[in-house]
Amino acid sequence: MKQALIIAIDGPSGVGKSTLSRRLAKKLNYVNIDTGAMYRSVALAAHRAGIAPDDEASLSALCLRLEIRFVRQDEMERVLLNGEDVSEAIRTPEISLLSSRVSAHPVVRRALVELQRELGRNGGVVLEGRDIGTVVFPGADVKFFLAASAAERGRRRWLELRDKGLDVDLERTIEEVEARDAADTQRTHAPLRQAQDAVCIDTTHLDIDQVLERMLEVVAQSRLQDVNLKETPAS
Repeated sequence: MKQALIIAIDGPSGVGKSTLSRRLAKKLNYVNIDTGAMYRSVALAAHRAGIAPDDEASLSALCLRLEIRFVRQDEMERVLLNGEDVSEAIRTPEISLLSSRVSAHPVVRRALVELQRELGRNGGVVLEGRDIGTVVFPGADVKFFLAASAAERGRRRWLELRDKGLDVDLERTIEEVEARDAADTQRTHAPLRQAQDAVCIDTTHLDIDQVLERMLEVVAQSRLQDVNLKETPAS
């Protein structure tokens, strides 16, 4: 039986990928690789350096200077950018929109995809993003595609930002989610799409625990199928 699976979780923004990736990795005792945080980190670094999101040459040079790591502190996963904890700084609406523009550049994606593959090649990992099952690990052992309506995803994002003390407008937040969807699905390089062999879970009317339970069932089924294949004698 495979003990170290590669699990890919894809889907649009605000669908719960980050939370579910963390919880699934914890349940399985796997490493969680938040690929979206990696692109957000590049966007934050570019913003701080005054690099325009369409300056591909400068973005390419920037990627070579960045070190992105994930650490767990007090049961919380933190994102370190060149040693600085940027876990909160990369989650603002401005950086969210900027990361979509920055990640559309092939040079940025190539640099980070190479790092993602290196981190996950031995298995025992959960990776979440927008092209994990289609580009980064098309041969992943288990693939999920999480979905939810734009209105519901915008509402969740609005509540998250409001809980952080930010003054945000619900309708504006929903519009930003829709804009992010358009940018992610229409970009030329590695657009957001569901892999043909991915298990799609609509989270619109499900809570986190319900979705996690479904994902654990799929992982268990994958392991059982692997056992059955190994035990079936060759004809």
